[in-house]
Parts: sequence; C-alpha cells; structure tokens
Amino acid sequence: MLYKTRGIVFNSIKYSETSVIVTIYTEKFGRQSYIINGVRSKKAKIKANILQALFLLDMEVYYKPKNDLQRAKEIQNAFIFNSLPYDLRKSTLAIFIAEILYKTIREQEPNRDLFEYLYNSIQVLDLKEKGLSNFHIYFLIHLTKYLGFFPSNNYTDINCFFDLKAGNFMQLKPMHKSYLDKNQSLIFSRMLKFSENQHEELNLDYKERIQLLEKTVEYYSLHNEGVKEIKSLEVFKEVFH
Repeated sequence: MLYKTRGIVFNSIKYSETSVIVTIYTEKFGRQSYIINGVRSKKAKIKANILQALFLLDMEVYYKPKNDLQRAKEIQNAFIFNSLPYDLRKSTLAIFIAEILYKTIREQEPNRDLFEYLYNSIQVLDLKEKGLSNFHIYFLIHLTKYLGFFPSNNYTDINCFFDLKAGNFMQLKPMHKSYLDKNQSLIFSRMLKFSENQHEELNLDYKERIQLLEKTVEYYSLHNEGVKEIKSLEVFKEVFH
C-alpha cells in the first residue's frame, strides 16, 4: 500500500554502482531506511542530489511494518533551499546535525512534535542570515526536550556547576570530569531559557563556543548510547575556526 509522508534525510550510503540506502526520518512512520535504485543513472526518477543531509522531502512510499528496508515510489523536494546546500558553513552544520540525529533518533514510530521541531529548525537554518555561530548549540540543547533528557534549569549563583551526568546544576564541582565550569554553566543556563533567535545575542569567542559544543556532545553521549563518536565534529571545527 502506498502512503504520502514528509521526510528529513539523515544519512545516505552507496549500495551499488547506481543505488543507495538512505535513512529518512518520516512524519508518518518515524525513522525508516529506503533502498533507492538507479539514482545515479541518467534516467533516474529519484535523483541522488535530493538525498543530501537534512534535505526536506515529499514522499510517496510503500510501507511494511517489519521490513528493515522500505521502498519509495516517488521522492521530491518539499522545500527549495536558498542557502543550505551552497553555503559552506551551513552545509557543514547540516552534516554535523544530521550525524547527531542519525545516532540519536532510532524510533520507528511517528513523533509529530519531534518531526515539526526538526523540520522547522532546518528551514530556519536555511533562511538565517545572522547568529549562525550559536545555532547548533541552541538546537542540540532544545532537541533534548524531544529525546527525553532535557536538563533541569536550577541554575543560581550558588548552583553554578552543571553536572553533565546528573543533568542539573550543583553547588560544588562534581568529583568526576563531566561538568561545566562556572562560565560555561552560566551560558548553558541562558541557552536553556532562550526562545528562538535569542542565542544570537551571545557573544562567544571560538574557544568558548567549541568547548561548550564539545560538552554538549558529551552530555548527549552520557544520556544516549548511540552517541560515542561524532566524526563530523573535527571538520566542523576547521570550517568554523
């Protein structure tokens, strides 16, 4: 049976000379993998260039609940990007975010709120003209609301160390190394309260931003077993230096 659904590309790998297996987060079925045949041939009905990281799709697909690989009849762009595929910083951000999503979101069932958060955030990223440098940190922090490990924002002048393992702010430095120092904790607590675009007001230097990003990724690794190594992080550091 055929179904229509929107989708967000997480990952695409070569399967044969002309085919790929693409992991897509769908609005109707959650995370699914599709084998797309002939995408590199001249007569391809579904083109490989629309299966890039974070591309937004309109899909007509076959769905069988117990199948590891699904098939698609038709896939088209749902949103024509203005800048994301063409801007080096944004395309690098897209690859980094897509890797995080690929490793954290495993559920094969719909989650409308999560889908809308991702879909809208990707559109914002494409249209954003300023404040790009902090976008990914804000995005990752607020994504945890939908993944089940959103931090407790109990920050005060006394509770000024964020414990990455516990997920809240402490009076004293934890005995382990997984925590944020006072300055990082203050910035992190502000990020937790921010609404969209408020992160643009944060004036962080490169070192502060990278340290906070690394700690945010560490927070993910402590609360989601899928995040052990983010390969695109090193490329991200080079591009945003």
